[in-house]
Amino acid sequence: MSTTAARTVLTGTPVVPGVVLGPVVRPSGAVILPAEAFDPLPETAREEERARFTAAAEAVAGRLAERAAAATGMTAEVLSATAGMARDRGLLGAVEQRITAGVPAAVATVQAAQQFVDVFTSLGGVMAERVTDVRDVRDRVVAELTGQGEPGVPSPAEPSVLLADDLAPADTAGLDPARIVGLATRLGGTTSHTAIIARQLGLPLVVAVEGLDAVPAGATVLLDAEEGAVTVDPDPEAAAGQLAAARRAAEALAGYAGPGTTRDGVAVPVLANVQDGDGTRAALRAHAEGVGLFRTELAFLGRASEPTVEEQASGYADVLEAAAGRRVVLRTLDAGSDKPLEFATPPEEANPALGVRGLRVARRDPGLLDRQLDAVAEAARRTGTAPWVMAPMVATEGEAADFAARVRERGLVPGVMVEVPSAALLADRMLRHVDFLSIGTNDLSQYALAADRLSADLADLTDPWQPALLALVETTAAAGRRAGKPVGVCGEAAADPLLACVLVGLGVTSLSCAGSAVAGVGARLATADLAACRDAAAAALAADDPRAARAAARGVLTRA
Repeated sequence: MSTTAARTVLTGTPVVPGVVLGPVVRPSGAVILPAEAFDPLPETAREEERARFTAAAEAVAGRLAERAAAATGMTAEVLSATAGMARDRGLLGAVEQRITAGVPAAVATVQAAQQFVDVFTSLGGVMAERVTDVRDVRDRVVAELTGQGEPGVPSPAEPSVLLADDLAPADTAGLDPARIVGLATRLGGTTSHTAIIARQLGLPLVVAVEGLDAVPAGATVLLDAEEGAVTVDPDPEAAAGQLAAARRAAEALAGYAGPGTTRDGVAVPVLANVQDGDGTRAALRAHAEGVGLFRTELAFLGRASEPTVEEQASGYADVLEAAAGRRVVLRTLDAGSDKPLEFATPPEEANPALGVRGLRVARRDPGLLDRQLDAVAEAARRTGTAPWVMAPMVATEGEAADFAARVRERGLVPGVMVEVPSAALLADRMLRHVDFLSIGTNDLSQYALAADRLSADLADLTDPWQPALLALVETTAAAGRRAGKPVGVCGEAAADPLLACVLVGLGVTSLSCAGSAVAGVGARLATADLAACRDAAAAALAADDPRAARAAARGVLTRA
């Protein structure tokens, strides 16, 4: 934090670029939780109290599921996952057990939620992300039981900047970008679900901002999510200049129509991360050249049993049809860790982020992967479009070889995701078996830097500008160049226009990001030739930390 004259400038980690000005609004008042002291319920009232709780939990889950059905992409997945939390049998059972013992429903909800919060907090890693979801569901159920208004974010009359300690992903998913024009949080990380949703909505976002609590509602702030700065009561003339520059940049984006190329004509396809047909169609309207990451989890979330081959094939065909013959890169089921499935992943693991997730689920049930690949092949047959198919969380050459064989048996193109450092270090060996690699920078940064992606204290470590992460990207891309095979990036790093230029300079051959980020990435690439991208990459690699890497790359590309 710095103070110039009467102006306070708070700094954090930039996530979604953009510059906005507006009055501060904050989330609506917190739900009032019941006191810990209570009079035990008489036995005659306990069955009715259980029924009242069940109805409240189902009402909350139903509202979230309705919002999920009306959403697309990552927003739909997050809302579905939160609805699933409200229906989680473990959580519901813990509450009902307490009610049976005489604890009132609202108190029992708080106690059971705290039990789960303690477990997820002790596990750390991406499981910590579920703490926010548990508290969000707790508050919604308590509000339903006690007649309080459902918690959420405001809908101000004028465009405003939302400041908060943190936001539940379900709240972020419900934001109206016409009313909330930017976000800043005291907590959170660069790859959290809230950050991913903000990017999908195109909302400028800065996380891990110290001192945010002291900024009062109603104060005017300039949110510069290019630099990661929040200026309280900014100089009007300086703010007007920054906003004018941001408008000019936005106008340049409006003229982008693809395809992605550097200034000197080197083709770099800019693809989209999607989860369903509607999201695919929206991304193509935003000039995405295809799908670089088709997340298939949406077909599996919120279910007590595995979807049938026919159910899966129908959903996959919707995306393939929407893509109309363009490249589609499909990721097989990435269950586990922060996306547990009742029928696929262990109920309890000491460290789920390092446990049975992604491709490793097939160790427990090989048929799960085979049936999904059968469904993908059937969708390809119906649509005449054969997707590239990649597996998440591949760590060894043997895993890559086995997966590739299964995919080729079905006439599809195999690849693997590089999310584990071992996959980057052995990229040459992986490419003996598969036809492409796709770097998932979100998980790769977490595993390479051993840093919980949700920890505000460690947000600098999971920043995709970390030189160590960039070095792993360079290693992987070099292996692809030697093998003559493509290496893409589909993590959130690909959505940062400046970093996109650096990734191309490191040797990445395609970029895949949220549909809302396609124009920004494509337009920025068009301003730099390949030599400048390589110089910017070298400067970023030589930097000591993410902030220095950003500054070094910006300096090179500004002069180019």
